[in-house]
Amino acid sequence: YTILSKVHSDRNVYPSAGVLFVHVLEREYFKGEFPPYPKTGEISNDPITFNTNLMGYPDRPGWLRYIQRTPYSDGVLYGSPTVENVGKPTIIEITAYNRRTFETARHNLIINIMSAEDFPLPYQAEFFIRNMNVEEMLASEVLGDFLGAVKNVWQPERLNAINITSALDRGGRVPLPINDMKEGVYVMVGADVPFSSCLREVENPQNQLRCSQEMEPVITCDKKFRTQFHIDWCKISLVDNTKQVSTFQEVIRGEGILPDGGEYKPPSDSLKSRDYYSDFLITLAVPSAVALVLFLILAYIMCCRREGVEKRNMQTPDIQLVHHSAIQKSTKELRDMSKNREIAWPLSTLPVFHPVTGEIVPPLHADSYDNTSMPLMQTQQ
Repeated sequence: YTILSKVHSDRNVYPSAGVLFVHVLEREYFKGEFPPYPKTGEISNDPITFNTNLMGYPDRPGWLRYIQRTPYSDGVLYGSPTVENVGKPTIIEITAYNRRTFETARHNLIINIMSAEDFPLPYQAEFFIRNMNVEEMLASEVLGDFLGAVKNVWQPERLNAINITSALDRGGRVPLPINDMKEGVYVMVGADVPFSSCLREVENPQNQLRCSQEMEPVITCDKKFRTQFHIDWCKISLVDNTKQVSTFQEVIRGEGILPDGGEYKPPSDSLKSRDYYSDFLITLAVPSAVALVLFLILAYIMCCRREGVEKRNMQTPDIQLVHHSAIQKSTKELRDMSKNREIAWPLSTLPVFHPVTGEIVPPLHADSYDNTSMPLMQTQQ
């Protein structure tokens, strides 16, 4: 059900389409490619990371994934080849980086995808395992235990692991680093017989209601997984390819579909010359002329149409001018009289400095002067 290989230089592997492919990049093999520690007797434990890409391209094929948790753990290439890649050799460049010496070593992995006679299996089920990470599930013994539990529940003649996907690739969140929490992993398996009654129990209305209320559904065969695998039965997916109906529909022309305009004819490389003088006049000269006319009109109104004081006096009646002049003279006389009076100011309004020189002056009255009967405002004589 799975192909497990080790790293060697320019190695050929032969996975089958629609069957899980796993390839382990072992650090122990690449340690021989790098120089040992300068001191003899020390155990080499260099941090090594891997970079994998399709030859001639910066990334891997769409069906192939890679994971390595830390520089001190092995890397894993895994995925499910597709039928479209059958018969096409896929060369993966594997570059190992030694983080101690900054040296690199490169090897090629040639993947020859073979066609499977029994692919695709018509009945496929996808399980979500909550207590596993993807690299833990990719181990051959762990995956074998899981397929054995599924086989006991399903009882198929042929059972294959189709694909394994991390929950983080499905939009899951990174778990908190407490209580040894796992990110979760989706495992898709395929069989040649219909689903068992135990797997069909998740489709019961009672279990669907419990799932909608975020409660654990009641599954009779859950105990066969619970010892090692914690299955989220609300996220199980059952696909019966024998009942899949083609959804292809012929396109009917109608509103919203443009008519066929024939073959596209791009413009010629030689462009004709164009005179932009008229565009210049429209965009710059015309607005400038309008602004100039408005400026001249405003200048004539402001400068040439001033009436002045003489014209105002000529249009004002004489009696109004006499009244205005009399009011100005009376106001000036009152101001002069208020400046020349010699009576003493009330103590409440007496300044502490001279109003002209600004020097501090003593009060006009002696300390023994009785000012209790003096009003605040003196009567004008």
